[in-house]
Amino acid sequence: MGLTQQQLADAVGIKFQQIQKYETGMNRVSASRLWDIAQTLEVQPGYFFEGFEDEEGAAVETGDDLLSSKETLELLKTYYAIPETQRKRLFELARALVQAA
Repeated sequence: MGLTQQQLADAVGIKFQQIQKYETGMNRVSASRLWDIAQTLEVQPGYFFEGFEDEEGAAVETGDDLLSSKETLELLKTYYAIPETQRKRLFELARALVQAA
């Protein structure tokens, strides 16, 4: 999301070492802390569960909100890293591909 561990920790109100422990799995993340982190990162809490499966092997449902998916966020970041003139051409190409489909 573009934040350092220190920036995330500051925004959530904890020490960055705690963020490291969450990241490595040394400490569990409480529901309220997960909510705080999700709010700080501007994602839905379900974002952190994408790709997980339940006991029967079915994908865990996290909702149909495209803007909360990791793939969408990565695509948007990559898209806006492209220079504007090339980005406009890419956008027109995408539109043409959708219309042709």
